[in-house]
Amino acid sequence: MNIFSEEGFKAFASMTGWWGPLVFSLLLAISVVVSQIPGVPLTLAAGALWGALPALFYSVLGGFLGAMIAYFLGRTLGRSIMKALAGKVMVFDKERGEVFLGIVIFLSRVLPLFPFDIISYAAGVSGLSVRIYALATFFGMIPSTFLLTYLGSAFHLNWVYALGLSLVATVMLIALPLLIRRYNLLGLRDSIRLE
Repeated sequence: MNIFSEEGFKAFASMTGWWGPLVFSLLLAISVVVSQIPGVPLTLAAGALWGALPALFYSVLGGFLGAMIAYFLGRTLGRSIMKALAGKVMVFDKERGEVFLGIVIFLSRVLPLFPFDIISYAAGVSGLSVRIYALATFFGMIPSTFLLTYLGSAFHLNWVYALGLSLVATVMLIALPLLIRRYNLLGLRDSIRLE
């Protein structure tokens, strides 16, 4: 059974019964820690299965749990082990202050400029405050997660509307981060570096 297909996900959710949302949240948490597991298709499928708002709750729960695990792994293992595992490590420069980095993390969650797991590990490696990281991550992931769960639920409503919304979301999620990255609109190049 391919859990990442719509039919496979529905079959998996029906097999797990009322445990389904909890299992889904844990699977999504694992997808943040292990970047080879795609989280976006799972979030879309959750929206199609449970509806936008319940799927938003389950997705934020799982995504936030995974982000915190990745943060603490980065903080505990440190830069050298993370570099050995991944080849390169993204590091936040705390020279501009932790509040600024919190804003950068918030914006990277709202507009996925960088992969979710890399930001989480980088925040841990950099020693960013747990409170600032957790708040920025939690509140930043709500809008983009809601968009994904709503898109998933919209596929049951009207395919023309869902297709149009998907097109707008795709342009927003691809073009806007590229423009921000290319023109350094948020000053990210000064705050984030690869080592």
